[in-house]
Amino acid sequence: MKKFVNDPLKYVPDMLKGIALANPDTLRYVPEYNLIMRADAPRDDKVSIVQGSGSGHEPAHVLTVGKGMLDGACPGDVFAAPPMDYVYETTKLLASPKGVLLLVNNYTGDKMAFDMAQEMSLADGVNVRTLFIDDDVAVQDSTYTVGRRGVAGNFFVMKAVGAASEAGADLDEVVRIGEKVNSVTRTMGLALTACTPPAKGSPLFELGDDEIEIGVGIHGEPGRRRAKIEPSDALVDILLDPVVADLPFERGDRVALMVNGLGGTPISELYIAYGHAHEQLAAKGITVGRSYVGEYCTSLDMAGASITLVRLDDEIESLLAAPAEIGLRIF
Repeated sequence: MKKFVNDPLKYVPDMLKGIALANPDTLRYVPEYNLIMRADAPRDDKVSIVQGSGSGHEPAHVLTVGKGMLDGACPGDVFAAPPMDYVYETTKLLASPKGVLLLVNNYTGDKMAFDMAQEMSLADGVNVRTLFIDDDVAVQDSTYTVGRRGVAGNFFVMKAVGAASEAGADLDEVVRIGEKVNSVTRTMGLALTACTPPAKGSPLFELGDDEIEIGVGIHGEPGRRRAKIEPSDALVDILLDPVVADLPFERGDRVALMVNGLGGTPISELYIAYGHAHEQLAAKGITVGRSYVGEYCTSLDMAGASITLVRLDDEIESLLAAPAEIGLRIF
């Protein structure tokens, strides 16, 4: 393993410290709970939006804390749900008179931690709700989930509820919007290589030189099947076809199209994939209204990509277009 790592057990705290030092005016770091939060949070005039999940998916979720997105993120260790007390203490620290919304990717450990934290926070008088994100079409159930997994589509839920909260929507309205976006968002991914968690020091699973994992989860969970590597256009079709068929997306739809890198894929390759996906959607009579190409929800250094579609309407498109200011900056 060759990585910029000191003690693998301090991988997450070292990362969070760096994020805080790089964004001193906008972010606050609470090391006791692995918490990155907005420096101006909580605010009395908006619902606080919180997400946790495991680390290793950056920029999700700690780099999406900021105006118009998350108010706080309290990740666990790499690929591990945050401890319940992290979520509970984060919920109390971010409690607003307008309430708190907890966003949860649909994995068993995350559900348990957030459900317990919500129950304890409610007992303390905090007005808190939970919304589960389950956009992955690859598998219905896995060893990590009850139901579909939450993967890169979580970005669109974060963006929409963050924008609604920033505009002053109440908790019921923010939850409605989140549920609506989740209901029209679908994702599928594939891995070209495995990822290497720092604490393990070796690849999480084995793929042959000519093999790919179709429908892989963002923690390296198995997907639908293994297959032989093919040219990019064929790989995009393998991802796009089941996504389109699942909702289903239909002729006349207007969509947001995301090609998300899983951590080890060059941006040039993501644009190659995007070009074919865009053309295939056009051939089906589906219009791409908003485009997203890059790394939004990764799996450490895994080479691979996922494709997400969101069916747009005027409300969702307006929320996705609203301004946001987050710690992830490229210039």
